Amino acid sequence: MQDSGAMDDGWIVQPDGLGIRGRRHARGWSQRDLVEAIAAAHERATGLRETLRPTLLSAVEERGARIPFATLRLIAGGLDCNPVELLAEPEPEPGGDQIT
Repeated sequence: MQDSGAMDDGWIVQPDGLGIRGRRHARGWSQRDLVEAIAAAHERATGLRETLRPTLLSAVEERGARIPFATLRLIAGGLDCNPVELLAEPEPEPGGDQIT
């Protein structure tokens, strides 16, 4: 597994939307609750209040929208986990060898 410190905040990544939703549901949170948790975690870490729009969180959870790594770090802060844990597994390339 990659170390999140080695990733560039500007990189566009593919989050695991269902995994994010599952972690949110496990806490009994609505999307708005997670948005508030993101803001609180960021404020604790930096002294600044920053969060996401609920529509962006919805796009990530429902459609697996690709986002900058910095946005994934915000979500991970709200869920109190390593952002790398929220990355989707890469899909095998078409026509490529797949080792099972």
